[in-house]
Amino acid sequence: MTPLSGSSLSPARRARDLTDSVHGHTVDVLVVGLGVTGAGAALDAAARGLRVVAVDAHDLAFGTSRFSSKLVHGGLRYLASGRLDVAHESAVERGILMERTAPHLVHAQPFVLPLTPLVSRGQAALARAGFHAGDTLRLAARTARATLPAPRRLSVVETRHLAPALRLDGLRGGLLSWDGRLTDDARLVTALARTAAAHGARVLTRVRALELTATGARVRDELTGEEGEIRARAVVNAAGVWAGGLVDGVRIRPSRGTHLVLRPESLGPLTAGLHIPVPGETNRFVLVLPQDDGRVYVGLTDEPVDGDIPDVTEPPETDIGFLLDVLCSVLHVPVHRDDVVGAFAGLRPLLDTTPEDADAPPRTADISRRHAVLTSSEGVVTVVGGKLTTYRRMAEDAVDAAVRLRGLPAGPSRTASLPLVGAAPPHVLAGLPAPRRLVRRHGTEAPAVLALAERDPRLAEPLLPGHPVTAAEALWAVLHEGALDEDDVLDRRTRIGLVPSDRTAAQEAVRALLADAAARD
Repeated sequence: MTPLSGSSLSPARRARDLTDSVHGHTVDVLVVGLGVTGAGAALDAAARGLRVVAVDAHDLAFGTSRFSSKLVHGGLRYLASGRLDVAHESAVERGILMERTAPHLVHAQPFVLPLTPLVSRGQAALARAGFHAGDTLRLAARTARATLPAPRRLSVVETRHLAPALRLDGLRGGLLSWDGRLTDDARLVTALARTAAAHGARVLTRVRALELTATGARVRDELTGEEGEIRARAVVNAAGVWAGGLVDGVRIRPSRGTHLVLRPESLGPLTAGLHIPVPGETNRFVLVLPQDDGRVYVGLTDEPVDGDIPDVTEPPETDIGFLLDVLCSVLHVPVHRDDVVGAFAGLRPLLDTTPEDADAPPRTADISRRHAVLTSSEGVVTVVGGKLTTYRRMAEDAVDAAVRLRGLPAGPSRTASLPLVGAAPPHVLAGLPAPRRLVRRHGTEAPAVLALAERDPRLAEPLLPGHPVTAAEALWAVLHEGALDEDDVLDRRTRIGLVPSDRTAAQEAVRALLADAAARD
């Protein structure tokens, strides 16, 4: 199957669209930021028939949107804190992703909460009640039982079968629950951007917004250094943790979430993720998340970040030590610092609403994850807060605000029922003539990726020994997914770069593919 008409992003298309955007007519909406919310806003506006340009100073999913836990939450945490509105919204958006818009990218993930001596019987009862309340949320959101199975109690034998690395001493069994999990958060952003492009949006990476006004932005092409202006009837600032640097009056209080990357042999075979309670805290867990590429992620922290915001946040050793300590509290054989082959950290763009003269700000763990849409005195619409699960609603609300503010000729949002590039019903995906791993990353485009390797057998080879990503997937990223250099391929389209040694080993092969793609263009 060939790519959806008009959805392919490439260096040649970027050059054409950038020229048209800077030297062409005024567009309806300019979106700044191409993380999950910005890409979602670009799709929402374009699907309503508006003329859209979306820019990012770096790449698709360059910031927070590639450093999440890869989970599509049903809102259980917010239910526990009494935020029924946020919990219900999360459950609804999870169902939309799993059953309508991205069933190829979002799947049901089982989790085991091991009942160790560190979990009292009262805590276990509370957790069990919470999981059943979460299932009630699923029902209220009208998500099918076939999509998300019911939670239940596990015996000791069942618990150890799902997670053999658990310590047996004092183990009383476990609690099984289900939530949504993304194959890859950066792939969701790529699918959103490409679907927006298929609806006519101009998606421009490596284009930095230097100054925003109500009528557009002064921008710089980061590849050439040339500056120009993009004129727009409405401007949406979706720059995440950097949003406050583009408009006045928006205060962001970033929260750092750190994850570890382990090789599969560190924990043995895992057929489910793990919820590991953080000692001394209620309703806070460290998550163990097995990945399709064999790696395992362990996260996450929730620490406030002060000072300047870097392009890429480095995980501190304190976070790494904390995660290892909690993980090892339930393991038969401990995991050591040397077993950590990679680590990544993302910054949540939480809206700071505390008074400036307050004695002390609240913990970032206590700040609401509900999003906000703000309009500056200059007339720029900014969307901040929220979380990956609710990106679509955030984007819809931001575009609604821009449409009202500028009187744009657009109807209501269509994205709740608009499939992303690669999406199809489960029975269609299951019947595709391609490996399951490839279908979970590319959906209906998986056979086309596979066809590249059939035409050139060299492309069937892995980019590095022991890792499943093939050269064909890397070439596809350049030809159709907007990857401009090796960083885009390794760090965002394939995620090989999460392990520095793997990144180094694959660089030469990716450079050769980039040269091959340039020759084809």
